[in-house]
Amino acid sequence: MPPGYATGMADAVIFDVDGTLVDTNYLHAVCWWEAFRQHDHGVNMADVHRAIGMGSDKLLDHLLPGDRDSDADDDIRAAHRALYGVFWTRLRAFDGAADLLRACAGRGKKVVLASSASSGELAALRATLDADDAIAAATSSSEAGESKPAPDIVQVALERAEVEPERAVFVGDAVWDVHACRKAGVPCVGVLTGGIGEEALREAGAVAVYPDVADLLRQLDGSPLA
Repeated sequence: MPPGYATGMADAVIFDVDGTLVDTNYLHAVCWWEAFRQHDHGVNMADVHRAIGMGSDKLLDHLLPGDRDSDADDDIRAAHRALYGVFWTRLRAFDGAADLLRACAGRGKKVVLASSASSGELAALRATLDADDAIAAATSSSEAGESKPAPDIVQVALERAEVEPERAVFVGDAVWDVHACRKAGVPCVGVLTGGIGEEALREAGAVAVYPDVADLLRQLDGSPLA
């Protein structure tokens, strides 16, 4: 247990979905890379991967030149959606993901999904998880004024859970999750399944880091989620 946290502090557990509960980050990276290529932008795959977790508006500004023709941005996003949509029926939840959601709900925690995905993508992710019985609420990109690393989506999740920041904990896989949580005043637990290393997550401010949600479930009693 990290210093300053005690068992039973959290009344709500907020989960990022892409890369945290469902194995999608590398699919997103490939689809963004191809969408950029189709619009004559050469972006290194490693740079695309490190940006996954941002909302699409922030991601384009982060990866593409500032003097680009931004009128094409909507077409790039549409290309990504079409490419990624091919995989919707083949998505895979990480081992232990649904069981972790149910374990948290079984302990009386409100389980909230806080995703930067569109409402359609979020529906596909929820179908993949198959754990709606444990989920109290969920947010999508349309409900946040500004995407991660801004805190908006975390704040919306807090409102849905009807808890104060200090009574919640967030689980995510990207430094953008950690930055958003810090701004919202919510401790963030990191997992490594999104492909971002432990050092980067801890430097961003993660209070604990686990290899994956299955390991977090095994150590649930001694974790910030308990």
